[in-house]
Amino acid sequence: MQGRQSPVLQAWITPRADDPEAVSALGVARAADARLDGLRRIRLVEISGTQRDAAAAERLLHASTQVYNPHKERCVIRSTSPATVSTSRGIARVAVWERGGERRTAAERWWLHETGETVEVREATLWELAAATPEVANGIRAELTLLRDARHGLLCNPWSQEYRALDVDDPLPWIVTPANPPETRGAR
Repeated sequence: MQGRQSPVLQAWITPRADDPEAVSALGVARAADARLDGLRRIRLVEISGTQRDAAAAERLLHASTQVYNPHKERCVIRSTSPATVSTSRGIARVAVWERGGERRTAAERWWLHETGETVEVREATLWELAAATPEVANGIRAELTLLRDARHGLLCNPWSQEYRALDVDDPLPWIVTPANPPETRGAR
């Protein structure tokens, strides 16, 4: 899209209970680097093109299970930069999504039905790595993000997935496509 950027809302969705996939990945990751204090998986959903503010979008999302299940998950809405989702010291994040599979057309149709707005909805997995310092967390992220072989990498399969990892505040939008290339992304 050229010119003015469409407004973007992000929904950061986390499970209310322990996340078996994140627990398993943490075990594998700690075997590779004992300095890792924690690993959390967040579903990141971006809604582009809406004219609704964060509060109105949040009410809409909470009233339906189309994007997340409020009985099993928590959802925080972010709508502006800099980050309104807290970033602690020693945290590094990387977003990973299926190449060509990040669009959520069913959610787009639901949004159109509920609001009359045509939007784009994209989803990625946001991995959050915790360590003693930001430098350590960023170093671990660099080692664990891209799968290279059976002993190196964990979070992104470069043959089928894209990623974006930045050392700045969480971007808005975070999920980008080849037409809008990110600063860092998975190999093709």
